[in-house]
Amino acid sequence: MEERRPLVSVIVPNYNYARTLDLCLSALERQSHPRIEVIVVDDRSTDDSVEIAHRHGVRVVVTDTNIGAPAARNLGVGYAHGEILFFLDSDLALAEDVVERAVDLLTADPTLGVVCGTYDPEPLIPDSMVERYRSLQLHYWISGDEGDITTIYSALFAMRAEVFHEVGPLNPALRHSENAEYGHRVTGRGYRIVLDNRIRGRHDHDDRLRVVLSKFFHRARLHIPLYLRRPDFNGGPANSSRGWGALAALFAVLAAPLPALLGPLWLLAPIGLLLGSIAADLGMYRFVRRYAGTPFTVYFAAVHFLVNVTVGVAVFAGAAQCLLSSRFRRTYDVTPPSAPVGV
Repeated sequence: MEERRPLVSVIVPNYNYARTLDLCLSALERQSHPRIEVIVVDDRSTDDSVEIAHRHGVRVVVTDTNIGAPAARNLGVGYAHGEILFFLDSDLALAEDVVERAVDLLTADPTLGVVCGTYDPEPLIPDSMVERYRSLQLHYWISGDEGDITTIYSALFAMRAEVFHEVGPLNPALRHSENAEYGHRVTGRGYRIVLDNRIRGRHDHDDRLRVVLSKFFHRARLHIPLYLRRPDFNGGPANSSRGWGALAALFAVLAAPLPALLGPLWLLAPIGLLLGSIAADLGMYRFVRRYAGTPFTVYFAAVHFLVNVTVGVAVFAGAAQCLLSSRFRRTYDVTPPSAPVGV
């Protein structure tokens, strides 16, 4: 007798992503796993997202107010019947075997709490050079962490429903740092989180530099309280040498006036710090040069320098906020809501 394959509930939070939602749902229709139900939780979109979702014949849940992606994911669980929950952002289109691979991993190892995926190096809808930067940068960073990790990547992750109900729902109060906090809770329950590069999809990344820098700043700042309690946390832009690259870039900017103030020999200070920042990310620059060529790598390095400076500022801003605000230090002490009730 053929082994019964578990039902997978794919929960897709969406807010004004009509542009990509059709691609996302079409990719789900091509999945090799035979038993999938799709639940689109529309967070009060003002575009034609709901109409697009209905055209695909999926279940559509529309929120009463705009509640944010973590709360939308939690709400979707309340409508799910699957033994496995697969959370997928609406700006992502999966490769055809992804759901099947996630099921195989989760059913083979009871200690595995969450399976996370990565992004392809090409964006879903290429719009700008900034978006291409973000696509290659995230692909390199996330893929390089393959194996056991301590965070989740909420845009693309799967877990058994029983584990979700044991760990509890995502915290809707943490719209910019739910990944880190939820990973902290999963591993705190004794479950492993694994990043597998075969779990992958094309993502529609941000295409404006201001938005990219803003997200880096807020996420890096909000990670500081977690680093203080979990030194082993290995998610986000301050991981390993990345943190040193950001700090070196920031101090290179701060040291730039020294030659004018103290003499030309002090030019060695900003140059040395700049080279140190480049060295911290040298593997990534080599990957980009092989993939996209030297001219784009020069552009990539310039944008990444701005990103590193932004992250460096965010680290000090977060540290200062920790010193001055007990509320900020307790960011990850917020009690999550009760688990969603089935509908």
